[in-house]
Amino acid sequence: DHNLNNVTSQATNMAAAASQIEDADMAKEMSEMTKFKILNEAGISMLSQANQTPQMVSKLLQ
Repeated sequence: DHNLNNVTSQATNMAAAASQIEDADMAKEMSEMTKFKILNEAGISMLSQANQTPQMVSKLLQ
């Protein structure tokens, strides 16, 4: 009975440790995804502004 309790306790501890590792990886991946989403949006904004610049120069010269 004592051995069964030890094995059960070890299994519970292993499951908890594995869960913490998986949760930590998930948090890291969410952080990376957010970072790349922000960088992507910044790049799109820069392209949009770059495309507008020649039009603005043309209007100024008219």
